[in-house]
Amino acid sequence: MSTFQQPDPRDRPARLTVGVVGAGRVGPALAASLQLAGHRPVAVSGVSDTSVRRAAAMLPDVPLVTPAQVLERADLVLLTVPDDALPGLVEGLAETGAVRPGQLLVHTSGRYGTKVLDPARSAGALPLALHPAMTFTGTAVDVQRLAGCSFGVTAPDELRLAAEALVIEMGGEPEWIAEENRPLYHAALALGANHLVTLVAESMELLRTAGVEAPDHMLGPLLGAALDNALRSGDGALTGPVARGDAGTVAAHVAELRKHAPGTVPGYLAMARATADRALAHGLLKPELAEDLLGVLANGTEGDAG
Repeated sequence: MSTFQQPDPRDRPARLTVGVVGAGRVGPALAASLQLAGHRPVAVSGVSDTSVRRAAAMLPDVPLVTPAQVLERADLVLLTVPDDALPGLVEGLAETGAVRPGQLLVHTSGRYGTKVLDPARSAGALPLALHPAMTFTGTAVDVQRLAGCSFGVTAPDELRLAAEALVIEMGGEPEWIAEENRPLYHAALALGANHLVTLVAESMELLRTAGVEAPDHMLGPLLGAALDNALRSGDGALTGPVARGDAGTVAAHVAELRKHAPGTVPGYLAMARATADRALAHGLLKPELAEDLLGVLANGTEGDAG
């Protein structure tokens, strides 16, 4: 009597055919990275002219097809669409029968875990949430940046090894995030990375207004050191007039910003208040200096309302 058993779809061969649904900045980079690891991109879908050009540049000779055709051809499908579009996409693919049993279905949304893939899971798909904690340019440099990049990973217990293997093959490092913690995890990344870009852009504009010819050259070493210090020391890295309690300097800042860039005042005040709170809590800002400082920040807010 034969003891041969049909292999579990999770015990699939190491090399997979890869498809991408949504040729934005993330999908082609991840597919190209998987290609370097020996997997084979076979299909990509994209709508805009930019997406089509990006797919052609990063995944040459990979045919551009419909989302349903991507699922038809690939063992591993990367769903790299905007967060708000993901639930509807998954439901549509499941309802139309595009999902195949045993197919690895991977989304890259930071907001969602695997629950958003439940319609596809009911159709037999194997759900993974692999979110690279990285900003993407849509060019080949993104593949290099994945080296050492942390991925926020959520997966069923039986797929943990598969999720880890894929992340490691892309050069990343898996960091496990519980399903219920995905929105908080994503908010933390957006607070740090997205707002950083806004702060740096505003700072460069103000420096240009102040007559600095190369604001990027001036800010590069300063911001690099500040980031390094913050990652090493947390709140212990706080410096500047707010942390020192220099209320007069902060008042002068607010006055100048109102004159030259009034749109930056609310952000400056909000960050200054948050900085003051953290500096107080960690003993960096003396309580006797905090009163005048907080008064300046409150008056600044009143000026906005007026």
